[in-house]
This record gives sequence, C-alpha cells and structure tokens, in this order.
Amino acid sequence: MKHKFLSVLAIVAFTVFFTSSLVSASSILGAAQGFAVLGASAVTNTGSTTITGDLGISPNSASSVTGYGSISHTGAEHYNDGTAQLAHADALTAYNGLAAMPSNFNLTGQDLGGLTLTSGVYSFDSSAQLTGALTLDAQGNDNAWWVFQIGSTLTTASGSAVNVINYGPNNGSDYGLFWQVGSSATLGTSTAFEGNILADQSITLNTTAQIINGRALALVGAVTMDTNTIENVCPLPNSGPGFSGGLEFANGNIVPVSGAPAPIPEPATALLLGLGLAGVARWKRSNKA
Repeated sequence: MKHKFLSVLAIVAFTVFFTSSLVSASSILGAAQGFAVLGASAVTNTGSTTITGDLGISPNSASSVTGYGSISHTGAEHYNDGTAQLAHADALTAYNGLAAMPSNFNLTGQDLGGLTLTSGVYSFDSSAQLTGALTLDAQGNDNAWWVFQIGSTLTTASGSAVNVINYGPNNGSDYGLFWQVGSSATLGTSTAFEGNILADQSITLNTTAQIINGRALALVGAVTMDTNTIENVCPLPNSGPGFSGGLEFANGNIVPVSGAPAPIPEPATALLLGLGLAGVARWKRSNKA
C-alpha cells in the first residue's frame, strides 16, 4: 500500500512539472504587440521624444497626442479606432493572465537594484523599487522569460537600468520580459529600461528615460513622456519583437513556451517532486528485490 501511495505521488509531481509543455498556445500581447505606446485616457509628451512602433489611445476618444509635434515617430497611429480598441482589450487580457501566474519568488521589500535573476515569476505584494542596475541572466537559453508582478507602484531611481545578459543562440529574439503593475509605473530620469510595462493605471517616463525592447501600455490612465526613447523592437543583432516572447496562452493560462527554461521551483513544489522521485526509486528497488 505504501509503494502504491508513493507511485501516485510521483505521478502527481511529474504532472505538476511537465503539463505546461504539452498544451497549445498563442501570443500573450495579441494586437498590442504592434504598439510602442498605448494610453487609455491620454498620451502626452514634452521635449524631443522618439517612438518606434505604433502609437495610440483607447478607450478614450482622444484624437491626438498632446505634444505630438516634438515626437519623432516610426509606425502607425490609432486613436480609439478598431485597432486601438483591440490592442487595449488584448493588453488587458495579457495583464490579467500575467497577474494570475503562480509566483516563483516573492521579493516584497527588496530593491531590484543589484540583483541577478534567471527566468521566473517575481512578485511584490505592494510596491517595487529599482535603484541601480537589475541584471536578467538568460543563462544561454533561447525563450528566456521574466515576469514581475507588482501589487501597486513600480518606481525607478534616476540612472537605473535593466540589463539582459548571456543570450542564447537566437540572440534574445524570442525572449519575454513583462512588468505587470497594479497601479502606476514611473521611470526616473535617464533610466535605461527594458521590457513591456502593462500598468493598470498610468505610466510616466521622466526626462531622458528609455524603454528599449519593450512597450508602455496603460490600461486606465495616461502615458506621459518627456524627451524619451521607446522602441518596441530589438536592435540588431537580435531583431525580435521587443521581448514579447517566451510565454504563451494555453487553456486560458499563461505558461512558458515549449523549450523555455523553467524557474527554480518553490520549496513546496520542490518537496513534492523530491518525494515523488524518492517514491519511484523505492518502488524500483522493491520490485528488484
């Protein structure tokens, strides 16, 4: 009876770990992937700003961007048209899916500055702060991915940076980096940021802050810019879609794509797997006896 129990436990453990790789999926940003900046209530700009990617507003009926004359823009413009509305809906779906992912590591109370993080879901019960440099280590893998679940605000100090290192053979063209922000995100002066910000409320980029390989997607409030650079595509050599890969929808949930690196499991899950493996080993020994 004990052997049977351990065998069942082993099956459960393996199912927990490997089911996600067996399901079909689709892109998590959907129509929002084409946008570099999408505001919900408004988009405003001060100073000379460069945007690569589509620019839009939805669901507000605003028909233009305040301060557009100072923007150098490569891409289309969509002001509460069908494209913008679909992009907003898809961004909201992605936001909710990212928020629902199980957390691998809770970093509440820690500053992201000075940390080196591998693929996984990192959560903050309330606010998150970046002071200095955050390093994201892909460990030479393709399809590397990082998700940051932030309960309230995301704030970066002046001169902070997000750096992705140790690219895989695809040069990072298939990576995913997502910041799910429960209220508003503020990038400090001269911050060099990477990844896709999906904020429930607003996104503010202070003077000369940059988002390279990512997007500013605000679901309720405005995107406010001041002499910034926002690019939703990776520059050469990794000409991928702005760190929007690595994850996919499967059966309504967001999971790593097949072949993506797995995060280190939480202690409880690791214990389950360990017990299962021990059960398998013991069962094999008993059968040989």
